[in-house]
Formats: sequence, structure tokens, C-alpha cells
Amino acid sequence: MRICSFVPSATEMLYALGLGDSVVGVTHECDEPAEAARKPVLIRASIDHAAASSAAIDAAVHESLRSATPLYTLDTEGLRRAAPDLIITQDLCDVCAIDISLVTQALGALDRRPQVLALHPHTVDESLDQLRLIGEATGRAGEAGAMLSALRERLGRIERLLDGAPRPRVFCLEWLEPPMASGHWVPQQVALAGGEEVLGRAGAASRYVTWDEVAAARPEVLILMPCGFSIDRTRQELPRLKEQACWPKLPAVQRGQVYLVNGPAYFNRSGPRLVDGVELLARLLHPDRVPHQRAGATQAAGL
Repeated sequence: MRICSFVPSATEMLYALGLGDSVVGVTHECDEPAEAARKPVLIRASIDHAAASSAAIDAAVHESLRSATPLYTLDTEGLRRAAPDLIITQDLCDVCAIDISLVTQALGALDRRPQVLALHPHTVDESLDQLRLIGEATGRAGEAGAMLSALRERLGRIERLLDGAPRPRVFCLEWLEPPMASGHWVPQQVALAGGEEVLGRAGAASRYVTWDEVAAARPEVLILMPCGFSIDRTRQELPRLKEQACWPKLPAVQRGQVYLVNGPAYFNRSGPRLVDGVELLARLLHPDRVPHQRAGATQAAGL
């Protein structure tokens, strides 16, 4: 089977299921595992995220949406050469990945129409269930089932460790300027990790908030996880956050519980590493209850 994956988390799952050799096309963001980045890149962003500030990126995104200019470009000729049997895309967020409608338009360039699997998870359970869907579409249902069982056992372990623990007030900042509260699966990750997300809405889209709202919510723990940003990339914009009048008054800042995390690895993408994210949050929120972490879930830095 020849597979084009236009969702980074799907690429990760394909490799986990032993299908790396079948992948014949990816996006510029498919970087896990490392060998995925050596595959032909068929999807690229129209905005240079590396060079722009979060405020400039937000402005560019809004201008693109206003003018109906695509945020991503698809290499139609490369897709034709790839001749996929299966294309995995998404129908969740036009800002985070190519819209399914653009993929559908590109199918006209192919000699034969491949199967298209569109993913649209909104919760942790739906995100993990993508393994089952991909397993069924690729003849790896057994392997996918085993992986799902292992992932759910890890979540069960965290639940047992946190039984009866107090729940601190948590705010996950999913974009820096302007500030955005988390949505979809992230508030559920916080709940599974023994916290209470004070502004994020589980199962709903991320949303803009004001710093006045953040101050009023009085978060005891602040997690910085801007979409697509590494810890180092987030650290570059910390001076702008600290300029906010409410910053020194936030309980999380006063308690020294502000953390930078690797958003793309553990929170922004709907894949198996969301479980690593839950483990990471549990360790940050309840270090007395969760003293050990998996080696892959250690990417966090405190201020």
C-alpha cells in the first residue's frame, strides 16, 4: 500500500504500526519519527512560522482567511507521482493543517482515485481511536488494538496514582499573542492529569481570551504550549508576556508554577503522545504522587 499522510500525528501512527516504508508523501511538519522528515514533502505552509512572532503569525492567518488565500499549498504533481492508494487528511482545523476540500480538489490530477481517510478528533478518546481507524484502513487492526490497550493502561495508572488528590487551577495558553485558551482534547488532558482547566473548553475549538479574563480566573499553574512552538521558540517571546500588567499578580507566577512545554510533541497534535502529555502534566501538577515519568515525556521547563 502507498500512503500519503497529510496529518503529522497520522504519520507518527503509521510508523508506530510498522508502515513507514509505505509512506510516500508527508507534510513539512511531519517530524516524528525523524525518518519521516526524509519522505517527499507534498504539503507546505504559506506563512513562515519560524521567522515571525506569534502576533505576526496570527495577523497573517487572519489576512489569509479574509482574502480566501490558502494557508497551505499542495504539490499536485508530486501527489500524482506518489500515486497513493490511501490519503490520510484532517477535517478539524484549517489553520493547523491543509483543509480536506483542497485535497479533494487535487484528486482530479490522479490517474485513479485513492481511498481518503479524514480524521476529526475532538477528545482524547477520539484521538486515540484514530489508531483503530488507521489500523483498519491499512490491514494493521491487530497491532493498533494492542497499542490502544497499552495507552489506556497508562492512563489508568495515572488515574490510580491521583485518586483523591486535590485539583489545582490550571490555564493552558495555546497561543501567546493574542492569548488563546486551549480546546479540544487539552482540557481533558488536564483533567486526566489531576487539574482543573479554568478557561479551556473540552471538545470545543480553542478560543481567544483577554489577559483580564486570565487574571480573573486566577490560575495556580500556567502551562505555555503555543501551537507548533518548541520550548526554545516559546522562550523567545516570554518578554512580551511578562509585560502584561497582570503577570506578576497571577497566582501561578507568584507560586513559581509557570511551565513551558513542547506543544507539538504532547498537546497540539492528536496522536498517541497525548498520553505522554497527560503523564507530563501529572508530574508537574502532582510531583508527590507521580514521581517518575516515561523517558519520552520529559520536555518541560519552568520559569
